[in-house]
Amino acid sequence: MAKIQLIATSAFGIEAVVGRELKKLGYEDQFVENGKVTFAADESAICRSNLWLRTADRVLLKIGEFKALSFEELFEGTKALPWDEWIPEDAEFPVEGKSVDSKLSSVPDCQAIVKKAVVEKMKLRYKRQWFEETGPRYRIEVSLLKDMATLTIDTSGPGLHKRGYRKLVGQAPLKETLASAMLLVSRWNWDRILIDPFCGTGTIPIEAALMALNIAPGLNREFASESWTRIPKSLWIKAREEAGDLAQHSRELRIQGSDINEEAMSLARYHAKQAGVESKIHLQKMSFEDIRSKYKYGFIICNPPYGERLGEMREVEKLYNQMGKVFSGFDTWSYYVISAHPNFEKLFGRRADKKRKLYNGRILCNYYQFFGPPPPKISLESAKSQVEFV
Repeated sequence: MAKIQLIATSAFGIEAVVGRELKKLGYEDQFVENGKVTFAADESAICRSNLWLRTADRVLLKIGEFKALSFEELFEGTKALPWDEWIPEDAEFPVEGKSVDSKLSSVPDCQAIVKKAVVEKMKLRYKRQWFEETGPRYRIEVSLLKDMATLTIDTSGPGLHKRGYRKLVGQAPLKETLASAMLLVSRWNWDRILIDPFCGTGTIPIEAALMALNIAPGLNREFASESWTRIPKSLWIKAREEAGDLAQHSRELRIQGSDINEEAMSLARYHAKQAGVESKIHLQKMSFEDIRSKYKYGFIICNPPYGERLGEMREVEKLYNQMGKVFSGFDTWSYYVISAHPNFEKLFGRRADKKRKLYNGRILCNYYQFFGPPPPKISLESAKSQVEFV
């Protein structure tokens, strides 16, 4: 199969995480920049990356890129691209756009010009003047950044955060992609205990379970490119079979989620069931002050309230202060907290070992990372005795 260029888009701050995911899938030829990772692959990568990427927003097929200082250059540059190699005669092909720091600042005009140019290219191929657009959807995007036009087709359809398990949404939901990024940045591993004491509707524990069981996050949903004629059905079948074979359903996990809100916990249980991981997660209504564990080493990863609404700030600051006291009791654990509050560390009572800027939706946050000591390594003799005992 011929090489193609794909773009995995992401929230700002997690591009490197997306890059690591792609390398794990075998796609080493990549370029990481703000909000996206461009990588070279074959057509099977459209299937595999959509199924497996946990932290990317969507996967775009890059058709071409060129400088456009005028509408005429945008039209001619777009028309010269190989749209007819991908878009069939009956396709629906809407055009969306965005423009940043470019002379061509009118997005509606750019969209109209790109649409006209694609139609002109298809007229040459299909020898007709009108396209009814009743077939599969090929959403085209024109992105203008500093006078460079990038033309893509969306292979994903709905964003990749829509795994299919979250039918009902509570207040201030954490996106599945951001939850996965938090987990991957923490380097949590499935054989360690994980507690989320502010789990809300269950996103962090559920994403942790899917990750621990090596279940492809897109396994239970459909993608726009599944109906594309250019991609053989056999590639999708093979990619889904591969994902099914790699799942580790038998792993025993120690993942706990709790929240003081009973309605949120009810949604969390429903979502865990929809995701097929209800037996792998312990969910319980409980105040964060009451969390306990018999294990000496573990991880706390959470998304506590930010106090964005007027009148909530004082209450949230009091919460952060109490969190510091409660978490200090887990002195051999590692804990990771995302917050938009500028004085979180002062209120928490400890400086983070590391911070990372992340966006929760449109809210700029810091991901505070507090590292606990590593658990002692088991000696070879001890490991042997444990195996013999089992």
